[in-house]
Amino acid sequence: MGIILKTPEEIEKMRLTCRLAADVLDYITLFVVPGVTTGELDRLCHEYMVDVHGCIPATLNYVPSRGYKPYPKSICTSVNHQICHGIPGDKPLKNGDILNIDVTTIKNGYHGDTSRMFLVGDVSIQARRLCEITFECLWLGISKVRPGGHLGDIGNAIQRHAEKSGFSIVREFCGHGVGAGFHEDPQVLHYGTAKSGPELKPHMIFTIEPMINAGKAAIRQMADGWTIVTKDHSLSAQWEHTVLVTESGHEVLTVSPGTRRPPDGIE
Repeated sequence: MGIILKTPEEIEKMRLTCRLAADVLDYITLFVVPGVTTGELDRLCHEYMVDVHGCIPATLNYVPSRGYKPYPKSICTSVNHQICHGIPGDKPLKNGDILNIDVTTIKNGYHGDTSRMFLVGDVSIQARRLCEITFECLWLGISKVRPGGHLGDIGNAIQRHAEKSGFSIVREFCGHGVGAGFHEDPQVLHYGTAKSGPELKPHMIFTIEPMINAGKAAIRQMADGWTIVTKDHSLSAQWEHTVLVTESGHEVLTVSPGTRRPPDGIE
């Protein structure tokens, strides 16, 4: 397919759908408490996307390729050692859990993709540190987005910070171009060599979504065909933004009033 440079009209549509995706995460924040089920969080997000924003939940019945069963829910909820694509269900969240909620909206034919980590009650020092380092990794990657840079600059910045902090990077999943398609070129690796890979050009839009494990990087897939977990059962964290390459730098599109600001010292 090749990397699609978005038109000004497409960029405006992306700004809208990305803002709505972030707003869904703002809305659901107050409901993430011990005792709530991820299935209930999915129901609330679904109703908010459809009834309030008039959006289509992109993950509902999504089939990425032959051999996959349709994804059955409107958001992904990945708890503790679940890395990504966790399916909401009936198990209540417990005090001390960490949770990633991944939301993708479709509005006017364009996708907005973002995720955040949530700390459920009082979490361990290790869990809090993992979530913080992963958040810093996200923003270190974003800070490398500028015309004339390279995709490898993003992955290299993320890898260096994660591994320096004693954590490992999931390599089987990556960020991706996004627009009219849910998953477009390019693939945005969260590891690699600086100054390598495709050159960044204005009007490119893609996600950056590092998945960082407290233990080893090895993964396995659960029997549901979707949920990915750490093989050693260690905790995993992920944050995600959709980013536009501008003429002079970058613009983070998945922002809303409740979006957390970048860490101190990182643009």
